Amino acid sequence: MAATPWTLLPYGALPDQVAEITVPDGGGLLPLVLLLHGGVWREPHDRKHIRPLAAALAATGVVVANVDYRRVGGAGGWPETFDDVALATDTLVDLVEAAGLADVDRDAIALVGHSAGGHLALWASVRHLTDAGVPGHRGTPLAISGVVPLAGVVALSSLQRTGPDADSVERLMGGDPATVPDRYRGADPTLLGAPGCTVVLVHGTDDQAVPVGTARDYAAAHRGVELVELPGTGHFEVIDPASAAWPSVRDAVHRALGTSTSGSMVPGGDPVVSLPA
Repeated sequence: MAATPWTLLPYGALPDQVAEITVPDGGGLLPLVLLLHGGVWREPHDRKHIRPLAAALAATGVVVANVDYRRVGGAGGWPETFDDVALATDTLVDLVEAAGLADVDRDAIALVGHSAGGHLALWASVRHLTDAGVPGHRGTPLAISGVVPLAGVVALSSLQRTGPDADSVERLMGGDPATVPDRYRGADPTLLGAPGCTVVLVHGTDDQAVPVGTARDYAAAHRGVELVELPGTGHFEVIDPASAAWPSVRDAVHRALGTSTSGSMVPGGDPVVSLPA
């Protein structure tokens, strides 16, 4: 199923408050993915580098909103990055329909994010568990069927504390947990509880940026979370539709949506799947 070119759709008044909407050929009621790119929450990393994944997902019959947001080094950080993700996830489904781009199946909406975007996707799914007054707080759960962090930063302590990105979390949050503990309590998914929807973690065992152990810990701590480990897979293969990881990523997204697609195993090593208890 070929995908049509994407359409730029603002969800706010600021330059970074936009999403690229890719709609599959055909019609009818369609599932929708809100896709959040990674890049350690920093400029210059934006939605462009995840376009191939957006196109590949759309080709499986899914409307994809490739969401951008304010980032550290520009106008982002705490609370602006979180405000943008909250606004996008609260409004984009309605905006897609209002623009006449697609009719969305409200029972098949998923959040998908890579790396830092995986953190934001998981956080967006638990915003209703934050305290009132916390940036991005919702009074009710977000109406989604599932969330899929791809090599996701499921805990803000997940990143390796070496190299040029060693201070990424502190720059995002405006300090460390000892300095701004209330911010971390409102932003770290591991401190907020389970989303209450389908959660499928997809993580490579050779990921050097976000170690797979953090995904294992999250899955062990939250009943019903599915973990798909990809042997021999690193940090970026999970967003490359040309990689061996693609079938597992595609199938995980459709499980989160509650829709079906043809499945296949990862060449050179089957995924290791920890099923919900």
